[in-house]
Amino acid sequence: MSVPHDLTTRHCEPCEGGVPALNAEQAAELLKQIEGWAESAGELSRSYQFKDFYQTMAFVNAVAWVANTENHHPDLEVGYNTCKVRYSTHAVGGLTENDFICAAKVNALLAD
Repeated sequence: MSVPHDLTTRHCEPCEGGVPALNAEQAAELLKQIEGWAESAGELSRSYQFKDFYQTMAFVNAVAWVANTENHHPDLEVGYNTCKVRYSTHAVGGLTENDFICAAKVNALLAD
């Protein structure tokens, strides 16, 4: 598996199953490239904090745009000033490069 240094330059590949999920070593290597995310039980997750509801919803809408553009959709838990984003590739029952690509793009939404 050759992965460019910057996951934000990659695009998701369609995945309807039939390919294996990443193994623990592959996932650990990719996890190093997405600051603030954690992996557990075949799922990536990160919680984001915001000043208020408006900023939270602006972020949620931006994440929806990334999901639509990449055709890879997260689970979101939204509160007044928090949003937890979770990625996994349900078709393979674990993580694929798509999950890491999208996580990197979500991080980039808030980069300075």
